[in-house]
Amino acid sequence: MDKSERPSWDSYFMQIAQLVAGRSTCLRRQVGAVIVKDKQILSTGYNGSPSGLKHCVEVGCLRQVLNILSGERTEICRAVHAEQNALLQAARHGVAIEGADLYTSVQPCVLCTKMIINTGIKRVVYASPYPDSMAMEIAEESGLELIPYY
Repeated sequence: MDKSERPSWDSYFMQIAQLVAGRSTCLRRQVGAVIVKDKQILSTGYNGSPSGLKHCVEVGCLRQVLNILSGERTEICRAVHAEQNALLQAARHGVAIEGADLYTSVQPCVLCTKMIINTGIKRVVYASPYPDSMAMEIAEESGLELIPYY
């Protein structure tokens, strides 16, 4: 393999985030997240029900049944977002993530963005947009870099 064929670091970690998304149990959207610092993976997460609870693929999706649009009424979703799971896994295992980058297959929602800001993550690279203008606004205000990777 020619060295010029190697993926960039952003491409490499985004491919891993897409692979992590494959573990998702969400019926509406599969999302994966990877937290990286100094080119080392610190934590991963995908969207799904809290540990020990039945998954959406087993019990269904209330948001889908009620035909709720993407980005609305997220409080009735039984899943934990991929970004949240990556942050929680780092905390659970005592992994410092301040100054890290987060790669995610979908732009973080406003709740995830607030959590990302408070953990000290400096840069988020995302593959697909998400309809949440407030998330974009608070990211900009805080200095969090949101970088589309399309």
